[in-house]
Amino acid sequence: MNTEPQATIANDEDHTTVATETTTPEVESQEAVEVSETDKLYIEVAELKDKYLRLYADFENFRRRTAKEKLDIISTANEDLMKAVLPVLDDFERAMGSFETVTEIEPLKEGVGLIYHKFSKTLEQKGLKPMLSKGESFDADLHESIAQFPAPSEDLKNKVIDEVEKGYLLNEKVIRYAKVVVGS
Repeated sequence: MNTEPQATIANDEDHTTVATETTTPEVESQEAVEVSETDKLYIEVAELKDKYLRLYADFENFRRRTAKEKLDIISTANEDLMKAVLPVLDDFERAMGSFETVTEIEPLKEGVGLIYHKFSKTLEQKGLKPMLSKGESFDADLHESIAQFPAPSEDLKNKVIDEVEKGYLLNEKVIRYAKVVVGS
């Protein structure tokens, strides 16, 4: 490196300017360090941008995958229930086939009763429970009052006198409100 002052002469029409520049090893090393620091920052920014883009792409892939899985789950959500109900459907088909050949009604009633029992047990295994409403206190979270009648006795006031349509719970969540007659 040259440590001697260098003179630069510039002629601009009638003006002559003489400038003296001195460069020392300290100044050059500071500039090199500054350039090096700047380069490091540019490299760090580039790495962070790359990480950000990869993370964004991963998130987009995750979002698409979960949306697809959600659609798959929705489309096959009832598969387990349907598989459980198929034997009951088979029993109904056999019963309907026997309607044409059987002349006595008692075996038919018994067969349909057995199928009903099997069907209700299958639904119960899947979490469906009927509500017990008759004689219970009226609860707007469980019951839908369709009529009010004068209570036959004082203890039946604000209680369910009759159940017109049964209510059902699925895993402790109301899926159908019981339609009831309330005593007033």
